[in-house]
Amino acid sequence: MTDIASISPPIAPRRPKAIHVHGERYQDEYAWLRDREDPEVLAYLTAENTYAETVLGPTQELRDTLYGEMLGRIKQTDVGVPYRYRGWWYYSRTEEGKQYSILCRKRSTVQAPEEIVLDLNRLAEGKTHMALGAFEPSDDGRLLAYSTDPTGYRQYSLVVLDLATGVIVAGPVDGAGSAAWCPDNQTLFYTVEDDAKRQYQCWRRPLHGEPVLVYQEDDQRFRVHIERSRSGRHLLLVAESHTTTEVRWLPADTPAAEWRSIAGRVHDREYEVDHLGDGWLIRVNDTGPNFRVVRADEQRPGPESWSELLGHRDDVMVEGVDAFAGHWVAWERREGLPEIRVTRLDSGEARYVSFPEPVYDAYQGANPEWEAAALRYGYESPITPTSVYDYEVATGTSALLKRREIPGGYDPARYGCERLSATAPDGTRVPVSLVYSRDPAASRPAPLLLTGYGAYGISFPVSFSSNRLSLLDRGMVVAMAHVRGGGELGRRWHDAGKMARKENTFTDFIAVVETLIAQGWTASDRLVIEGGSAGGLLVGAVVNRRPELFRAAVAQVPFVDVVNTMLDPTLPLTVGEYEEWGNPGIAEQYAWIRRYCPYTNLAAGDYPAMLVRTSLNDSQVMYWEPAKYVARLRTLKTDPNPLLFKTNLGAGHGGASGRYDRLREVALDYAFVLWQSGAWQPEMPPD
Repeated sequence: MTDIASISPPIAPRRPKAIHVHGERYQDEYAWLRDREDPEVLAYLTAENTYAETVLGPTQELRDTLYGEMLGRIKQTDVGVPYRYRGWWYYSRTEEGKQYSILCRKRSTVQAPEEIVLDLNRLAEGKTHMALGAFEPSDDGRLLAYSTDPTGYRQYSLVVLDLATGVIVAGPVDGAGSAAWCPDNQTLFYTVEDDAKRQYQCWRRPLHGEPVLVYQEDDQRFRVHIERSRSGRHLLLVAESHTTTEVRWLPADTPAAEWRSIAGRVHDREYEVDHLGDGWLIRVNDTGPNFRVVRADEQRPGPESWSELLGHRDDVMVEGVDAFAGHWVAWERREGLPEIRVTRLDSGEARYVSFPEPVYDAYQGANPEWEAAALRYGYESPITPTSVYDYEVATGTSALLKRREIPGGYDPARYGCERLSATAPDGTRVPVSLVYSRDPAASRPAPLLLTGYGAYGISFPVSFSSNRLSLLDRGMVVAMAHVRGGGELGRRWHDAGKMARKENTFTDFIAVVETLIAQGWTASDRLVIEGGSAGGLLVGAVVNRRPELFRAAVAQVPFVDVVNTMLDPTLPLTVGEYEEWGNPGIAEQYAWIRRYCPYTNLAAGDYPAMLVRTSLNDSQVMYWEPAKYVARLRTLKTDPNPLLFKTNLGAGHGGASGRYDRLREVALDYAFVLWQSGAWQPEMPPD
């Protein structure tokens, strides 16, 4: 293996900038890395890429092997399950050798000739990135409003395509977000973003006329989006912050009419609306943090007309609702696991969809049709591949439509998954999901990869990954820590890991590590931790606190410069995020953030081996956050462990967008994990 000490890492020059906040003064030596127009910035990022590839050079054969294994588990030419929408069957498919999906449809029946609606491979020609945003066919199926991001900066451009002629008939609209058609097939509503990438305006665009501004949200905490009810009868304009919602509605056949509010804006009241056909279905947190479900009068939808359909429960979070002509659905979460509750409108009878495994993920599929007799949902677990089901409402039975095929064969009986819990310092029980090989020869303590997130009330999915098999088959255990700040155990679980109580996220994660070690699953010298975005903040914070607990860490697009980012309201997302992290302009809230911010709390000492990833066009966690973090850490670490920094110069927050390019990134990450955990050893040259 290459002697790391013999390779000199890049050293970024220090250009101290004094920061003064609430009586504290400190130096930000690497603030200059924010200037992406400075040639030294690109030179530094490129030098770090070169250094990382040099250090990882001996893993190249392993990376190629991993890539081949993961690619071999993908059915490269494949077709998704069609869904019906206004007389057409829509689906996506892939072709071997092509990076992106091809979006198609058939008229009336699935046996009809295929029409290609959008070929993302063609749209990606000459570009380093391609992502699809809005995808909204008009009611008559002739027009398609769609948006694409060609850089990864999530700067979407919206156009209207005439599907009969292939001609762009409207647009482009830069910075577009959501879009919705009126039933006249001539009027499109869409939202656009401001300079801070906040969707803040809604416009009405007659196809052959000038756009008209219909709404502007001036409160920087709020973002807006437009949608059409599944019934097709109404448009819904939603303004929401992290804690408060207001929804306005408009009959879809009178696009120039005045918008009306479902329920006025009340601080800390959140709600979600769907149309029931003769009233409104509303999910609202007015009587408890986990939400209840009410029905409202169609013309007088305010709280005075609400009648309860499903009450608040302390142990069940209602995560979403959907209304159909004959039934309505509550998407729930109990004890960290999703549940689907289906209620018939004719009888009021409610049933739950049954699931066969103790650890799993279930979620909504494509359900655009109002007159639907079945509910489309997805199901998977750490050992069951992604599956698509239709739940027949009349019979209460589920039919499997498709399960992801793993070429070369896959035997789920070779793998196990289970749920355990760790005890946090304050006595809170923290769930942990594990997946592992049942190979009796597997060693304990095992090399283990532990990942987590813990923010925004997002539940960490316990999903299937065919890529992960390359770790499991080499004896690794993979674990997921469901720490506070996420949504696994309801809104209170989220609230207990944000703002003043954010540090619970980090102490929960450390408790999980200590439990996995104490129970013999792994040992500190075999343990790698991983997290992305807010999960990268988690990685940075716990590495600062307990570096001796981990052999290595992988931080992907990590939110590690929390203080400086949250002090800058001009950056994308910052003002809206005050309700998640706090506003450092307020002394008390600055103190919360200052205590855990990974960048500002770096100190001289030993650190685990680290692989840090970013993308130059990331608009959510700017590339300079991890760049500054690595530059400072290089001057402080006193250990010989590798510190590697990789920047994708042509992508955004999610990394590479092409499926083959993405596999190359995963192969590099896995090679680092296997190397550092001891699950793979490089061949040593003969003496």
